[in-house]
Amino acid sequence: NKKAENTSAQIQKDSLTSITLSFVGDLMCHSPQYQYAYVEGDSFDFAKSYLFVKEIFNNSDFVFGNLETVTAGKNRNYSGYPNFNSPDDFIEALKISGFDFLFTSNNHSLDMGFSGLQKTIENINRNNLNYAGTYISERDRDSIRILKIKDISIAVLSYSYGTNGNPIPKGKSFAINLIDSNLIKQDLQKTKMQNPELILTYFHFGAEYQQIPSKSQKDLVDFTIENGADIIIGSHPHVLQPLEFKKGNNNLDSVFVAYSLGNFISNQRTRLTDGGAILNIEIEKNMNNDSVFIKNVKAISTWVHKGYYLNNKSFIILPKSENHNDSTYQFLNDDERKIMNLSFEDSKDIIGKFSQSPKIKIN
Repeated sequence: NKKAENTSAQIQKDSLTSITLSFVGDLMCHSPQYQYAYVEGDSFDFAKSYLFVKEIFNNSDFVFGNLETVTAGKNRNYSGYPNFNSPDDFIEALKISGFDFLFTSNNHSLDMGFSGLQKTIENINRNNLNYAGTYISERDRDSIRILKIKDISIAVLSYSYGTNGNPIPKGKSFAINLIDSNLIKQDLQKTKMQNPELILTYFHFGAEYQQIPSKSQKDLVDFTIENGADIIIGSHPHVLQPLEFKKGNNNLDSVFVAYSLGNFISNQRTRLTDGGAILNIEIEKNMNNDSVFIKNVKAISTWVHKGYYLNNKSFIILPKSENHNDSTYQFLNDDERKIMNLSFEDSKDIIGKFSQSPKIKIN
């Protein structure tokens, strides 16, 4: 009976809900970036950096990135590496461009001390963005971030390997989550008690400029999966590292791991550090039995153009399009185009290294 078949297919279709989460790596602000973004007074236009990726974010349900700078205020003097202090407009541009959530635990979180960390969180709150990893109080640190995105609940945890030797102030151990197996285990147990459908864990870890995850990264990932994480996202190496599915131990039978998403925006111009990726993870939920699974993962290679765009000096993130060809970004000169295409090829090679899964597509 064709009609009955159609009806059951329709019921099945209606019982599925799906969301797309987008992830990017390091959101850095070196001094040339704020110099290029300068407008006048204390005004900076960082939003132009995201002109070509905004549409990708618009098609996503939720966008995550690693905020690898602080906004401690103009009176502390803006600075790039090694101690970052970026204009407030840097965070506002993230909101304008479609970001929803910032991981804030990394080695630069305390570049401007606790007051810089606090000001950064105030700025994130002012722009109606979510965050995890650094906190302004014990209560803030203990309140687990659980996002409800179209009927799917996702808990978010975030940790860093360290703070570049910047001390965590006495009595303020809540300020940043450091990677500590006891803390992670405890947090995951506490999180599971709240019954989110997925637990997402972010780590700032690994060795800089290494394309293959270290043993300690892999061990930590295995430990975190054992204790209940479903998706693990990493950064810190400033270059991409592979994507893979691993045997799960919680809500998903296979856990998705991105060891490092590299740089998304920065002034690091060497091969591999000038490119990154946007990771789109499509998650599906069967409303009849509440089962949740990752339907597919797509990595879109990106490259940062530093130069002129519409007569303005700009840093602009250029994603690789589906039908990418030599006329895609006409404002690039031949040398720039060559570097961009090489970056796209590198990215595809690196992120596909362990990828045995037909669910992972790399653009």
